[in-house]
Amino acid sequence: MNVLYPHTPRHTHPWPHIIYILEGVGSLHLDGQDYPMEAGSFAFAPSDKLHQFTNTGNGRFAFICIVPEEGDQ
Repeated sequence: MNVLYPHTPRHTHPWPHIIYILEGVGSLHLDGQDYPMEAGSFAFAPSDKLHQFTNTGNGRFAFICIVPEEGDQ
């Protein structure tokens, strides 16, 4: 995640994904709750659940999302 954009928009989509944090600290807003995340953390975002990633640190917050083929846009 670029530090110029400290968070993603809150959004949903019809596919699930697994998130793995590579670097930094942040949070995952998922279905009304905030979960702290740091390098080495992972999470699961189910299909159609409202979610958002936020960089809560001073450096880079980098992560990968593993999605099914239909989510690879």
